[in-house]
Amino acid sequence: MGKGKIAAQVGHASVKAALLASEKYPAEMQSWLSNGQKKVVLKAQGALELEEIIRIAKKSNLPTCLIRDAGKTQIPANSLTVGGIGPAPSEKIDELTKHLKLM
Repeated sequence: MGKGKIAAQVGHASVKAALLASEKYPAEMQSWLSNGQKKVVLKAQGALELEEIIRIAKKSNLPTCLIRDAGKTQIPANSLTVGGIGPAPSEKIDELTKHLKLM
């Protein structure tokens, strides 16, 4: 994916994660909104690693989302592009993602 496409996909994940968190995790959402709305973009090795991280995060009761592309521009339809975790305490997310590199 090109840089613009990556930015758009990350934007989709940020919005979706926030909307889901506002319904299921209102206290975490309010804290996130009040403390600068931190976002960190990391790179997984591929879809399998991304799905596994999201599976573990969900099992740990963290807010999660997966983004699949519509396929209208650069990549095939339904391709997994981005996963979102949070809003949640950084230390909980870091436990799952500390091995990943920054984008």
